Amino acid sequence: MPTFEYTAMDSTGREVKDTIVAPTEDEAQVKVRQKGHFVKKMAARVDRKKAKKKKRKKGRRANVRKKSMTIGSGVSPKALTTFTRQLSTLQDAGLPLLRSLNILEDQARPGTLKNSLIDTVDEIESGSTLSEAMAKNPKAFDRLYVNMVRAGEAGGALEVILQRLAEFQEKSQSLKRKVKGAMVYPILVITIAILILVAIMVFVIPKFKEIFADFDIALPTATTILLDTSDALVRNDVLPQQFGNYMIGNWIFILLVPVVWMMFMRIVKMHRIGAFIVDWIKLKFPITGQIIRKTVVARTTRTLGTLVSSGVPILEGLMIARDTAGNAVFVRAYQRVYDSIREGDTIAAPLREARVVDEMVVNMIDVGEETGDLDTMLNKVADVYDEEINVAVEGLVSMLEPLMIVFLGGTIGFIVIALFMPLITIIDTLGK
Repeated sequence: MPTFEYTAMDSTGREVKDTIVAPTEDEAQVKVRQKGHFVKKMAARVDRKKAKKKKRKKGRRANVRKKSMTIGSGVSPKALTTFTRQLSTLQDAGLPLLRSLNILEDQARPGTLKNSLIDTVDEIESGSTLSEAMAKNPKAFDRLYVNMVRAGEAGGALEVILQRLAEFQEKSQSLKRKVKGAMVYPILVITIAILILVAIMVFVIPKFKEIFADFDIALPTATTILLDTSDALVRNDVLPQQFGNYMIGNWIFILLVPVVWMMFMRIVKMHRIGAFIVDWIKLKFPITGQIIRKTVVARTTRTLGTLVSSGVPILEGLMIARDTAGNAVFVRAYQRVYDSIREGDTIAAPLREARVVDEMVVNMIDVGEETGDLDTMLNKVADVYDEEINVAVEGLVSMLEPLMIVFLGGTIGFIVIALFMPLITIIDTLGK
């Protein structure tokens, strides 16, 4: 209970200075008047030690925030997952929320997450809830995160929701790691093969061209194609000479082509129709299209299932799932589902009409809606598709290995044949 310091006058007019304990300042003034005193001035006593400690803490937080401004601009999914798991453990152990956040803030590395935790702690100390404080730091906590925390606060099961959120993040990260890890080997092999072929075309083929020029013989078509390709990499006639000397001009042009293409695609995707066409084409690719489709389905169904099981309203969950799709075709489909539910319809019907998912997915969602177990069905769909993605990626990698061998073997074979055909002619000429 706070202590108030006051200055008053007694019945004789003498000034009195004293303290009184009361829940509020109004009640403190009532107590002083009951003593027969007239209050002139009253204020709550300030605990100087606590105030000094709080001031030092704020100063330290300000310094930490200032030092962290130049370190990164976003929060890595791995760091956010670790934080969520640790916060869930601390809450499950019974620690107060503010104490848990202070512990995690102290051990966090300088960066966006630490700054966001500092701001979150300050907001909670000012009277905000955890979800309200996190909503003010969107760089660290997205809509999915904030809505699940809000649902946990409303249901009084924050530690359970945090645990569920951590599991969701861990599964998402595991899927990304598997896909990226499976693609490392073929990408590395293709890159090394291209570098070797470029080295042959730039440094080896020109030597043979000089030999063929000395003998002045008619070259086969394959040899002519090979020499012309080598010339295109060595010459400096695509860009003006002032761009550099030996083979600089053509290499600038070659390196600029993918950069210009990426910029063009980014501009196209800035428009809604352009983004829809590009994403639709991606889904139509023979093998990678199926992987992209299944990845989007797994991500969106797991997101929606996690939100529904946490108590988030279905409409809000659909909007969040739509935003996590990352594909304009699925964004349009989920928007139709959202509009349909607002009109009192089900999820399965508009999803079937959109034709962006398999019939199995629609049937499982339909069963989930009829049985009132939609969240379980959505998570099962995500589990099934995660497994199918792993199989598809492994199959793609297995198929890429023989394709790379055939490509490299065919390319090297073409180079050898194209070089040896004129050499045979030269040997025959010298023999005669």
